[in-house]
Amino acid sequence: MLTRDYFDSLSDLSPFEIKDELIKLARTGSEKSQRAFLNAGRGNPNWIATRAREAFFLLGQFALTESKLTSYDPQAGVGGMPARDGAHLRFKKWIKKQLQSQLADWVEEEGVPPAQTLSDAVDFAILKFGFDPDAFMHELTDSIIGDNYPVPDRALHHNEIITHEYLMWSMCAGHRPDVKYDLYPVEGGTAAMCYIFKALKNQRLLNDGDMIALGTPIFTPYLEMPELEDYGLHVGRMNAEQEDKFQFSDEDLTVLEDPKVKALFLVNPGNPSAAAMDPDSIRRLVNFVNTKRPDLIILTDDVYGTFVPGFESVLGHLPRNTIGVYSYSKYFGCTGWRLGVIAVAQDNIFDEKIKAHSEEIQQLLDKRYKPMTPAPRELKFIDRIVADSRDVALNHTAGLSLPQQVMMTLFGLVEMMDADKLYQNACISICTKRFHKLIEGMGIESHPGKYFDHYYGIIDLEFWLRKYVGEDVVTWVKENIHPLDIPFRLAEDHGIVLLNGSGFAAPNWSARVSFANLNDEAYSQIGRAVRTIARGYVQAFQASKGETITG
Repeated sequence: MLTRDYFDSLSDLSPFEIKDELIKLARTGSEKSQRAFLNAGRGNPNWIATRAREAFFLLGQFALTESKLTSYDPQAGVGGMPARDGAHLRFKKWIKKQLQSQLADWVEEEGVPPAQTLSDAVDFAILKFGFDPDAFMHELTDSIIGDNYPVPDRALHHNEIITHEYLMWSMCAGHRPDVKYDLYPVEGGTAAMCYIFKALKNQRLLNDGDMIALGTPIFTPYLEMPELEDYGLHVGRMNAEQEDKFQFSDEDLTVLEDPKVKALFLVNPGNPSAAAMDPDSIRRLVNFVNTKRPDLIILTDDVYGTFVPGFESVLGHLPRNTIGVYSYSKYFGCTGWRLGVIAVAQDNIFDEKIKAHSEEIQQLLDKRYKPMTPAPRELKFIDRIVADSRDVALNHTAGLSLPQQVMMTLFGLVEMMDADKLYQNACISICTKRFHKLIEGMGIESHPGKYFDHYYGIIDLEFWLRKYVGEDVVTWVKENIHPLDIPFRLAEDHGIVLLNGSGFAAPNWSARVSFANLNDEAYSQIGRAVRTIARGYVQAFQASKGETITG
């Protein structure tokens, strides 16, 4: 089965499709040998943020009391819509009773009572942002009930303010810009990607045949989507090397000098490289854009930024040029919630580029958006993203569901209340510990530095064989071993699933490992398995040369 022809037949598949074959192979081998099946191929974390969820579910109970207070038929189970006036006072009375009840049986080891978390979050928001208490409380209760369409459709008023501050806390902690952003909460980073690609094409900011640059290695869909007939984009790669700790050098940036390159798409920190752009790398990009390419469109996907203390997003350094994407999925352990947000600075090049279109294109865009507004040319780029996400005709029902926006609000509030960053430190510690378990199992040394997020990692056998064995072995492996042999060998012989690095534009003889979704000791086992495979390649090389095989 594991022949070169078989591997060649899979080479054009996404690693997320190859994964299914690896899982079948690994499960079959595990059942036969009674060894553990270990799937480190997908990045779904095996932890969750509990406090915001506790507050969310408790808030739902209060919202039901508000509904029943308006009108209630207990026999039919029909309630009314929560009322605005007096909502905050009613909440304070209700939450006080809840806290008294919880404290009666609460022990210190259980942490903070849910009623305390919810009460503190509401007080924190009202004090920090100067909210009208009844208006804020009504947004929470009416939204968690989910009895209305999203109004405003782009983002709830209070949620946008809170999420804006959370983004500054999480994405721009090391470099907070004096800039206001418009936000569009969406159904996770996946939806953000789809909506942005679609909007850039619809606004004629990226057209069929245009070229974009990708900062590689990169999350596979960024490699695959541009080439769909929907977009017809040509792709150039701005490749960061492991030898440079996956930082972009001046030489790497030269691909952007070509004016035919309309946009740069980044994942920062990288997936799968796990390296965040360091200050020097950011400074090089900022200087390059400001001096040579002030017209360059930048998309930065910063989902893993919260795993790097003091993270600095390109969004904060080049706000006029940049569309920011953030997903709550990995940090808060909420992939099933589908929570993400698109951020665009109010002062941006996208609106300028749209206004600079020819009259012919302006008229086409006028026709597209005139059912929404009598002045379509005044429609902001961020609002065009919203409209395009619903094919314009359904713009009046656009927007992320209201319970999802409440969850987003509470995640942000609880995180910003954590002055000692206990949750962030705990998440970072989980991934870091697993990284070191893997390295120890492989029997190597690796010091990636403080800009490494430890969420994913690239196991580059070519790099490590060159470092520890020599160039002759590397040359032999590249001539005689198919790159897909690595993940398939791991699956068949060890019951381990890793994704092939080549599917992320990472080195061919590499695999991506997730440090998020398995227990700690599993990574020691993965490390030992990788070491066994590497040793097997070395022994095969030695045998081909008639040399004595050593351990």
